[in-house]
Amino acid sequence: MKHLVAFLVCLTLSFSLIAQSDNAYNLLPFPAQFAGSDGHFTVSPATRIVIAAKDAGQRAAAQTLAGQLKTASGFQVAVASATPALAKGKHIVFQTHKAGRCGPEGYVLNVKPERIVVEAETPKGYFYAVQTLLQLLPTAVFSPAKVDNVAWTIPACQLLDRPRYGYRGLMLDVSRHFMPVSFVKRFIDLMAMHKLNTFHWHLTDDQGWRIEIKKYPKLTQVGSKRKETVVGHNAENYPFQYDGKEYGGFYTQEQIKEVVRYAAARHVTIVPEIEMPGHALAALASYPEFSCDAAKKYEVATRWGIFKDVYCPNEPTFVFLQHVLTEVMALFPGKYIHIGGDECPKDAWKASAFCQDLIKKLKLKDEHELQSYFIQRIEKFVNSKGRAIIGWDEILEGGLAPNATVMSWRGTEGGIEAAKQKHNVVMTPGEFCYLDQYQGNPAQEPLAGGGYLPIEKVYSYEPTPAELTPDQQKYILGVQGNVWTEYIPTTQHVEYMVFPRASALAEIGWMPKGPRNFEDFAMRLKEHLKRLNYLNVNYSKRLLDVRAVTQFTDADQLQVRLEKLDSDSKIYYTTNGKQPSTTSTEYTMPIALKKTTTIKAVTTAGAKFEETFYIHRAKGKPYTYANTAAEKADPTKKKLTDGQVAQSPRNKSEWVSITGEDLEVTIDLGEVRPVTKVSANFLKRISYNDFPPSAVEIGLSQDGTTYKDAISQPVKYPLEGSWGMLPVVADFKTARARYVRIKAKNAGAAPAGLPREGLPTAVSVDEVVVE
Repeated sequence: MKHLVAFLVCLTLSFSLIAQSDNAYNLLPFPAQFAGSDGHFTVSPATRIVIAAKDAGQRAAAQTLAGQLKTASGFQVAVASATPALAKGKHIVFQTHKAGRCGPEGYVLNVKPERIVVEAETPKGYFYAVQTLLQLLPTAVFSPAKVDNVAWTIPACQLLDRPRYGYRGLMLDVSRHFMPVSFVKRFIDLMAMHKLNTFHWHLTDDQGWRIEIKKYPKLTQVGSKRKETVVGHNAENYPFQYDGKEYGGFYTQEQIKEVVRYAAARHVTIVPEIEMPGHALAALASYPEFSCDAAKKYEVATRWGIFKDVYCPNEPTFVFLQHVLTEVMALFPGKYIHIGGDECPKDAWKASAFCQDLIKKLKLKDEHELQSYFIQRIEKFVNSKGRAIIGWDEILEGGLAPNATVMSWRGTEGGIEAAKQKHNVVMTPGEFCYLDQYQGNPAQEPLAGGGYLPIEKVYSYEPTPAELTPDQQKYILGVQGNVWTEYIPTTQHVEYMVFPRASALAEIGWMPKGPRNFEDFAMRLKEHLKRLNYLNVNYSKRLLDVRAVTQFTDADQLQVRLEKLDSDSKIYYTTNGKQPSTTSTEYTMPIALKKTTTIKAVTTAGAKFEETFYIHRAKGKPYTYANTAAEKADPTKKKLTDGQVAQSPRNKSEWVSITGEDLEVTIDLGEVRPVTKVSANFLKRISYNDFPPSAVEIGLSQDGTTYKDAISQPVKYPLEGSWGMLPVVADFKTARARYVRIKAKNAGAAPAGLPREGLPTAVSVDEVVVE
């Protein structure tokens, strides 16, 4: 308890010191224990970095610091072995920590005007201490070329720093889009800079096999290439549109070894992922004999999604996978081998006489237990080689393999269940950790998979579930961010999606448990972005964005509240259609609207904003649904009357969507009022089973029981074509009503021949505008 109080005092002190010192301590992630003090240490050509002569860890870290100082300042700061004179001089001194407070990744840093002392117990500790020293120096230290007229000073402070979690990771998917070795190294550099220590390398999937396996050359001869790639979003066109261009790429084993060595020098462990038993189409295209139907022709997938073609759990397949994993383990020395285990359809196993006989022979309940048998076979082999498996949370289904670690991605439930079963867990729920989601207005962002994950939501995540007991919480190894690249074809795009959200994840994984201050983080992050500028990182500037929230007064007036994360900038806006500038009205309070209005805004940081807000009779009014599915889809009951209309079919989270059921919603206008028109948009994304309703009925009522003037109309649209938003409008001319009811008929199961044939479709609606 005393340690906790001490930490909270230090944390409070650190926040106040940052404010008092003009944000001088822009450390990210922020240290576990920190105290600032007066004065600073000045680096000069006479400065030496003093190390123990035989300590390789100290020497490697010292050379990293000296090299960056030489590049940016031009100073020849030498690394020298300790002598009594040097140890007492005005130098940077590395020495072994002997009090046992650092652990495997921690360090002690004491910066005084007359000397800097760095202590650690391991090479990794010294390395992380250097990352902190670099962040204490002016941001220009990250320059790739000499910078003049810089005072190379380090503010005085004392740190005892060590991470909260031992696993702090980022996953990069190179199967959907291949990333060159040079970029993988750069990715690792950026991870190490943020004290992230685990690189999860997603090497195989339906759309490409990216690692050379010498015993099975066709895996790269065939499996690394797809004949073409779907154009746009998977849901954008029906039928799918393709670019007609072959796409491929893979890493040779020599390149893999090179990357592993590179990562090890930066204290980053690589976890390779070889997907099984699903996501195996690239492998089956190469070797169809490992499927449940060897006579079938398989091709490397040309679009994204889940495919029914999976490995067959027979002996030849296990021999194949054991040979593959043997070569993989020879390349990657880390403890973990990731075997996927996610999104494995059971169709092929249900249709296979062999699989059905195997289920009976092994006395299994169903195909889910057959998957568990598959995973356990693989785990037993991997364990026999002194390694451990890690898999996505679907490996829980049918029974968890004895020693498996679970990567919880479908929320937190899988991680909670695994921890209760005393299995190690890495938390990576999509809601907080999937960095392929939009981070700004989808209509203005590069194409992404869907979803909305702004940086402040990432920063709000708490990886250790409160539902776990203290004994169970120890099984939470850490946290990981994931970068799926279906819609991220270039290295520049990867950087845009990853940073600075990965910076937030890095701090979550490092800082001790306790209250986090996003405003303080954002202030430090703005300085950190200058470092990324020197490194030419194509990070997203959505931190500077203006965002709008609607609210309603007691007088039923719609107000628009403009928000920004950048506390230093000012917002200027217009409501007359003109482009705003710094001479326009400055935003100081919510904007009251009396009619449908387009608000345009700019900030002094250069951000731009534009959105139309719809004033109508239903704005801010309460509504009810006739079924629980819609209630769950719209728990706050604000989306349909908040005055904000979805701007794009890209992000389904902007819509109220229910699957397999009709939609019925009733809006209460509060009193009997004239109603002349009711309109709403419905979502059309045929390839993803988002079908507009087959018919819509719009009715009016004065008492909420008897509905008159009901207008029923079919919704006609072609299945073919691109996605879109289909309007349905009912004109009532002179009607009066208090209640407005919309019934939308679900289109039923997807017709045969469609990508998701036979599956239930969804009805999705946005703002209901009542005039």
